[in-house]
Amino acid sequence: MAKNTDQLRDLDIAGLVAELRASKQEALNLRFRHATGQLDRTSELQKVRRRIARLNTLIRQREIAAAGAGE
Repeated sequence: MAKNTDQLRDLDIAGLVAELRASKQEALNLRFRHATGQLDRTSELQKVRRRIARLNTLIRQREIAAAGAGE
């Protein structure tokens, strides 16, 4: 699941949305583990939040590009 930015750029919009959904689920699980004291590396939370932001940015860029092509 942990894909780098170049691999994410190669995905289509459906792939990006699926990856976003999986990342949000992972963030939820990490938050629960952190709250119960089971999370050893809290830096994982930051990595997942950044991946979610990156995915949202890529999805928005695709939407803007599609709207510009439709003009």
